Amino acid sequence: MAGRLYGRNLLTLLDFTSEEITYLIDLAAELKELKQQGVPHRRCEGKNVVLIFEKTSTRTRCSFEVGALDLGMGVTYLDPAASQLGKKESIADTARVLGRMYDGIEYRGFGQERVETLAQYAGVPVWNGLTDEFHPTQMLADMLTIREHFGSLDNVKLTFMGDARNNVANSLMVSCAKLGLDYCACAPEELMPEAALVERCREVASQTGSHIELCSDPEQGVADARVVYTDIWVSMGEPAELWEKRIALLEPYRVTSELLDKAAPDAIFLHCLPSFHDTQTDVGAEIYERFGISEMEVTDELFESERSLVFDQAENRMHTIKAVMCATLEA
Repeated sequence: MAGRLYGRNLLTLLDFTSEEITYLIDLAAELKELKQQGVPHRRCEGKNVVLIFEKTSTRTRCSFEVGALDLGMGVTYLDPAASQLGKKESIADTARVLGRMYDGIEYRGFGQERVETLAQYAGVPVWNGLTDEFHPTQMLADMLTIREHFGSLDNVKLTFMGDARNNVANSLMVSCAKLGLDYCACAPEELMPEAALVERCREVASQTGSHIELCSDPEQGVADARVVYTDIWVSMGEPAELWEKRIALLEPYRVTSELLDKAAPDAIFLHCLPSFHDTQTDVGAEIYERFGISEMEVTDELFESERSLVFDQAENRMHTIKAVMCATLEA
């Protein structure tokens, strides 16, 4: 399949076949091994990429920058104040300018339509580093992590616990459907994924053997799950005023060791990070001050346990993002 993805955009994994997604995971594993062995792999020597961040990030930025440098590329980072994107210059005009200067463009920001407009006008590959609707590069890292741990993606049920209509949960449902994993969205009724996306994923799942489930009971949700996944309760860009309501809604969905014990015997815990599992952050300290809770979506004990593979996930962001850039830029 080498070369088949050349010139492609990565906007959502809905645009990719199961075989293409598996190829990206395989390529990431290959590049990870080279990295760990200290073997140079400058497969995109002389190319240049630009990273547009309307929302800040640690893992996404570092993964793209280190990955690009490992592949032999130059990198330009544009923070929210460093570009006129959508302010004094339209997204379409920005795309046409950057597409003449760079070989690839990463976008991390708000609505999915913004990254789609970039892709429409850029003339070079555009990669979605996160939008309000989807987070495809995170998914590749998650699936690589699961495969590394269990040896394959066969016979795996993944349960997402929390706000099941956010970008990570949406993308997990898509990824599981595409790759044949069973998926459970476990959430309060008002935080369930959009019906249209559920229906589309179920259509995909009917071809791959995946099963898509929605439930509101945490114990039912984790039954037989080999992966229990959660995310922060208020996503980046959402108003801080939502914390009180989300805490009231989602405290029953906090992932604890006791809850994970009700999953499959070999169950692991995943989280895309950052996580509010203690009070060692400004947000964590503020929430404790206001609401008296020191742990939010996951307990500190579980987060720090051997069953938590969150830092394997974080590392794998770099390897899978590198695979995306390599596959779409190497002819």
